[in-house]
Amino acid sequence: MTDPQMLRDGNELSPATTQSGYVSSAEITPAGKTLPLVKDPERLENRLKEIPPEPGVYIMRDGCDRILYIGKSKKLRSRVRSYFRDSQKLSDRIAMMVRQVAEIEFIVTDTEAEALALEANLVKQHQPYFNVLLKDDKKYPYVLITWSEQYPRIFITRNRRVGKKGDKYYGPYTDAGLLRNSLRVAKRIFMLRQRPQPLFTDRPCLNYDIGRCPGVCQQLISPEEYHKTVQKVAMVFQGRTGELIDILTAQMEQAAAELNFEAAARKRDQIAGLKSLTADQKVSLPDDTVSRDAIALAADEKHACIQLFQIRAGKLVGRLGFVAEADSGTPGAILQRVLDDHYQNAESVEIPTEILVQHELPEGEMLGEFLTERKGRKVSILAPQRQTKAELVEMVERNAQHELARMQRVGDRNEQAMQDLAAILDLPDLPHRIEGYDISHIQGSNAVASQVVFIDGLPAKQHYRHYKIKNPTVTSGHSDDFASLAEVIGRRFRKYAEDPQLQRVGNSDWPDVVMIDGGKGQLSSVVAVLQEMNLMEDLRVVSLAKQREEIFLPGESLPLQTDAEQPGVQLLRRLRDEAHRFAVSFHRQQRSDKLRRSRLDEIPGLGFQRQKELLAHFRSVDYIREASPKQLAEVSGIGPRLAQEIYDYFHPA
Repeated sequence: MTDPQMLRDGNELSPATTQSGYVSSAEITPAGKTLPLVKDPERLENRLKEIPPEPGVYIMRDGCDRILYIGKSKKLRSRVRSYFRDSQKLSDRIAMMVRQVAEIEFIVTDTEAEALALEANLVKQHQPYFNVLLKDDKKYPYVLITWSEQYPRIFITRNRRVGKKGDKYYGPYTDAGLLRNSLRVAKRIFMLRQRPQPLFTDRPCLNYDIGRCPGVCQQLISPEEYHKTVQKVAMVFQGRTGELIDILTAQMEQAAAELNFEAAARKRDQIAGLKSLTADQKVSLPDDTVSRDAIALAADEKHACIQLFQIRAGKLVGRLGFVAEADSGTPGAILQRVLDDHYQNAESVEIPTEILVQHELPEGEMLGEFLTERKGRKVSILAPQRQTKAELVEMVERNAQHELARMQRVGDRNEQAMQDLAAILDLPDLPHRIEGYDISHIQGSNAVASQVVFIDGLPAKQHYRHYKIKNPTVTSGHSDDFASLAEVIGRRFRKYAEDPQLQRVGNSDWPDVVMIDGGKGQLSSVVAVLQEMNLMEDLRVVSLAKQREEIFLPGESLPLQTDAEQPGVQLLRRLRDEAHRFAVSFHRQQRSDKLRRSRLDEIPGLGFQRQKELLAHFRSVDYIREASPKQLAEVSGIGPRLAQEIYDYFHPA
């Protein structure tokens, strides 16, 4: 049996690492592809008999050996066989997948919980097309407290890999604005470090003088005392505000009894500030000792909107939103997948002891065992039917219905725009994926390009890309937007030119429409490179000129007869404006980085990596100028000799 831990550690999944039957030459088509199993009943039946009735993970591949789907089950044989029963009612999406399955592999595990963990890891690693359920790839923000540092920092991040061992994340939070306000209030209530790096090297800044900071930069407070302050802030983001208020109230009363009215006033102000954070709280349950999550969905013919409420100490501390395709499974199966994905990315402390679900989960027992093992205590999954808990689930469902209604309004508007665009460009189907490209520079300096993607008429920022122009002819004082666009398009579609067998139409990475920001000249340069790559046959390329919002097609001297305000043109305008914004922001970033390093480039022996270390340590060239040779030598890679040279450069005799 394959060791699941080996795969969990990130090794590549291949037929050699799974239990799979051999494929005979009779099963190979002339094109070198294995026939689908549904077209070979005898081979299908033999393959199903080989699968054991044990817990594990199954992998379905197509005739080109691509992974179509990865699933789990406590009884592998019966689960896989259910896909091929005539009586089994499958969604259109899964039925299409089954018609492509040419091979089934499996990995047996010891427990159901291990199967769940292995499936999640493999799906995350390989991202099979038919495993795509959740459409909202937005990364929700977290609060990170760097407990690994002597004086911990507290900040908001969307990347859970930025911390070190010992650091803790709190969240995630759907409302980034509310989260920023909460952190701002917390920094006003408690004396916390206000800057990531000191403003001065030999004295505290104004924040210390006005009582906002305890003087961390000059170590005017001990690490032990500062940790106690940060622990209070952590209680806020753990949903333990009520417990913290009780502690501060007791401290306030004790200070007042000791006639220390200044300290009592500080505690009073902290209590008032903490109460303001929960003043808008709408959820409060009688049982405030149990941490619980409640999940429910609302669906129409196309989409299912899922809401997950996080309730800690009787208070609503977080709300997550997801979107799934309505035909991707039963309501219970959709909720199951959402919870599987969510808790795979959660720390054990974030897992509640009780999960309330709107519908019974098909594999709720397996999920419960997995979460219990991770948390180290019993985790219950319930589908309440009456009283307070059922009312909570109903409230979550109402929120899901409101989100679905909002999505329907936006969807109707986007669908109208896509229908209009399909009519304008004479497309056979609605354009699912549209890509927009733009160039940004100042007279050729710091030339960059942007690639933005709209999926079903909405920005899909997880697919955005930046490009630095590498063309040696594009330099400061000499710009060439035509050559720059040709370079970017060539780099974007190079893999399809190098591998003609790579699927184009129907591939989620292949655009239905490519829009170039510009006129006939920009369009011609892009068309030329695509023709060289033999890709024009399957690509629809257009350009949108700025002044009159005119759409040009390849080979046409005149623009299409369109109105700048019609829905399809407005969709292209939104795409063009987003591509321009994304390109300009990246160009400004590159220009700013160059300006920051301009003076450092003049110092002999100070290469790019050492400049990077210096700027990371001191944050700006001005602080580097003020630093002493001893302080400069503390930076990694900067020895005493180079530190003296840097100091002498900024302080010439």
